Amino acid sequence: MRPEITKKIERIRYYLTLLETYKKECKERFEKDPMFEGAVLHYLYLVADGCISLAEMTLKHKGLGPAQSYYEAIDMLGDYGIVPRDFAYHFAKIASFRNFLAHDYEAIEAKLICEALMKRLEEVHTFLGFIEKA
Repeated sequence: MRPEITKKIERIRYYLTLLETYKKECKERFEKDPMFEGAVLHYLYLVADGCISLAEMTLKHKGLGPAQSYYEAIDMLGDYGIVPRDFAYHFAKIASFRNFLAHDYEAIEAKLICEALMKRLEEVHTFLGFIEKA
């Protein structure tokens, strides 16, 4: 595996570790503490953006050509068998989430972040595992 891919995986895992420490207190602090809210949103963005970058780096490393969109970068990993096709189709939605965080962050609800999305961090770990095996 190329060193830059390994480094990207390590950074994403670091951000996941930080987010996982926020899980227990997320609902209680998210709406009351703007610094906490900002940190959670920032690390979620870095995880989502990092996964997209990792998909693009993997495609380039394997000589599979550039994707036309963030969504397609992850979808292509499924097309080429780097990640299971069904997983890629589902996980590619992280691209929309990344764009939402980048552009519509004022519309974010604590319940959405703290209950739904924080529970899905394990999917990122799964994605990283697939990339490491590629």
